[in-house]
Amino acid sequence: MAAALPHSPLAWGMWRLLPEDPKLTETKINAALDSGITLFDTADIYGVGPGGGFGAAETQLGRVLASTPALRRAMTIATKGGIVLGVPYDSSARYLVSACEASLRRLGIEQIDLYQIHRPDSLAHPAEVASAFEQLRRSGKIRAAGVSNYTAAQTRALQAHLPFSLASIQPEFSPLATAPLTDGTLDLAAECELAVLAWSPLAGGRLMVSDSADARAAAVAAALDSVAATHRVSRMVAALGWLMAHPTRPVPIIGSQNPDRIREAMTVLKLKLERKEWYTVLTAARGSPLP
Repeated sequence: MAAALPHSPLAWGMWRLLPEDPKLTETKINAALDSGITLFDTADIYGVGPGGGFGAAETQLGRVLASTPALRRAMTIATKGGIVLGVPYDSSARYLVSACEASLRRLGIEQIDLYQIHRPDSLAHPAEVASAFEQLRRSGKIRAAGVSNYTAAQTRALQAHLPFSLASIQPEFSPLATAPLTDGTLDLAAECELAVLAWSPLAGGRLMVSDSADARAAAVAAALDSVAATHRVSRMVAALGWLMAHPTRPVPIIGSQNPDRIREAMTVLKLKLERKEWYTVLTAARGSPLP
């Protein structure tokens, strides 16, 4: 992905983005861009909830791009499809192509930089998924393709049917969700040079809670606080730095709607964890000594 589709070390995610004054959204986007974040991650399912429906986050981004077209040139836009409310998954070629086209209309752009399958559909053969990606890429509607929440085996099966390389894989990965370290996800990313886009890098905010009743979360937070104190950064930055220390260079997708927090996140680039610090956090996450 790095050569074909340049991306920033962090991404701004829009899963919490709801309809609002486009100027407010533009302020958040500019906060990200001004701090060096150029990768923006959304999905057609984002925005469903109070005040928004299916496609709401994409529509909101599209409104901003329509009012300030120059922003598009500075952004790498990633979105996802394949979730259907009430089904819940459809990765048939026909649906994926139509979902991508719908995303393009909502975003008001001609090409999606990175189009990802949001979650695996057990009823879709990887060859069929590959045919959708191939069709979308051949027609110029997407620049690159990736997967989200796929296992290493599912990713490899899809890649076997593609005439081009997948660009990315998007797992849940945080100091509380460490499965990618051992389930083959990061190993495959290293093998195939996939960009790792880490969703929920702060464990859905659980790592930011003070005095958590969750003993494991509290232990991890304490380990992160020790790192934060040593390096004079916040717990948030320590958590992001822990992820980014892995040799696959995961890209944390931050979801804050606060421009100051968005800017603060990029200060992680100045943080370099010692090996002992990294393993201390992992030990806290495991809840037992490493073998």
